[in-house]
Amino acid sequence: MMINKKRNKLLSIAFLLSGSWIMVDKPVDTLPVIEACQSENIAFEAGEEIVYKLYYNWNFVWLAAGEVVFRVRDKGSTYHISAHGRTYKSYEWFFKVRDKYDTYIDKETLLPLVSIRDIQEGSYSLYDRVSFDHDAGKAVSLRGKTKETAREKVYDIDPCMHDLLSIVYFCRNIPFDSIPSNYRIPIKIFMDKEVWPLSVHYQGKEAEKKVKGQGKFQTIRFNPDVVAGDYFNEGTKMDIWVSDDANRIPLIIESPVSVGSVKAILKSYSGLRYDMTARTGNDDE
Repeated sequence: MMINKKRNKLLSIAFLLSGSWIMVDKPVDTLPVIEACQSENIAFEAGEEIVYKLYYNWNFVWLAAGEVVFRVRDKGSTYHISAHGRTYKSYEWFFKVRDKYDTYIDKETLLPLVSIRDIQEGSYSLYDRVSFDHDAGKAVSLRGKTKETAREKVYDIDPCMHDLLSIVYFCRNIPFDSIPSNYRIPIKIFMDKEVWPLSVHYQGKEAEKKVKGQGKFQTIRFNPDVVAGDYFNEGTKMDIWVSDDANRIPLIIESPVSVGSVKAILKSYSGLRYDMTARTGNDDE
């Protein structure tokens, strides 16, 4: 996150961190088939709400910077997924952020149909509404500083393309218990007028992971490899711990960025599809 640039990356990075997933040491025919074009949803349901507290490390000081709230709503044949983030007032002397990400995903495939970003970060603003035509391999972007000034442009996309939010919920349905350590799953998302290739290295399970304010959890750990650019330096790796239960919700995300590092920690959850069985103890134990 470069504070001297017109864009503050903190909340945008948090969304990226929450959803990146995954060479193989075993023969391909012994591994589960993970189809990016269609996925049965067995991990979440409408009414789910997950809140993360965001921290930014600047000059060796961790600042509580803001929060992001993820929600799932039922819209008939689609799910409306939203992730709305804002900085705390105590942080806004440093930088003010009001970001809204909204995606409508097909219930049968979990692929995005419409993706909307409405970004207010300091003096920077962006409105970007992307409509996905997966059969034609096209993404139609209505993009500008504001909705009123946005212009339309069409982009070619690869098959089975996800966006920043749909990939989070798609990955929660990956059969992790059938995947060996050192397994990688390549996944692509379309964002900011281009395709982003992602790959996540599955590290295995980690027991009794402490989550500040929440307690101890049985977890699954990943090290996503990301593409160098505005958000990350060359060779950047991040750590993600997700709940080792049927919900598969991210609990802790840690990553270095261009300047400093960021951390997203689970603050609260409600409306989960299943009981949170990964939690094993209180925070003070």
